[in-house]
Amino acid sequence: MNQPRHSTHRLETKQLTLGYDGAPIILDLNLAIPAGKITVLVGPNGCGKSTLLRGLARLLKPRRGKVYLDGADIFKLSTKAVAKRLGMLPQSPTAPKELTVRDLVAQGRYPHQNWLQQWSKEDEQMVEQALATTGMTQLADRTVDTLSGGQRQRAWLAMALAQDTEILLLDEPTTFLDLAHQMEILDLLDELNERQKRTIVIVLHDLNQACRYADYLVAVREGQVHVQGTPEEVITEETVREVFEVESRIMPDPVAGTPMCIPVGRKGKVSDRA
Repeated sequence: MNQPRHSTHRLETKQLTLGYDGAPIILDLNLAIPAGKITVLVGPNGCGKSTLLRGLARLLKPRRGKVYLDGADIFKLSTKAVAKRLGMLPQSPTAPKELTVRDLVAQGRYPHQNWLQQWSKEDEQMVEQALATTGMTQLADRTVDTLSGGQRQRAWLAMALAQDTEILLLDEPTTFLDLAHQMEILDLLDELNERQKRTIVIVLHDLNQACRYADYLVAVREGQVHVQGTPEEVITEETVREVFEVESRIMPDPVAGTPMCIPVGRKGKVSDRA
């Protein structure tokens, strides 16, 4: 899809506080997403990873602080202006049962249309390229509800790719997928980043997958950035203990050479069994 490019769009937060009802979930958070890299957000359930991603995607308005896209308050930009630069794939997205894969992917072209220019040859090309990139061309006329979990996830990813944004946010894109489909999705995202230099931000639960695919890791704990940096800088026995409350051993991944986390048990359990 498109020629290789270097992402120049910048996404960052300043003193960002987010929440729904009650106490805030993200509190006074400062974060700059590295352009043209894969950033992975990790942390225990309920720490605020998905909430932070919704804030970055302009889906959740801050209680305090700001999200900046290219130096501008993202909430002062038009919806279409944001959608041309930033795409979001939420957790477990749903589509009408009768919607075909091709029609779903075509929805990604909405930001590029207006009352003067409706469906164009470029739109058609981008949809076909997105289907080909995700291996969904042969399934384009199937309805989304007839797809397997892995196929459905690739269809939604194709829609995000058809949107053709330099920044792509994905909330747990491998959830409910078997190991083969998890690797398939992550390999595809890695290829997109390597070939097109897209800025990709992913929420993942699996620390070893996060280390293998991330250029930059952000460990979130209780609504704050606990530590950030390369996988080697972030995934240490001390960090795993502090963020996840789990004892572990860290060793090199025999395939990728990145840190590999071997859980031992929750704090105190090891000595109790001794």
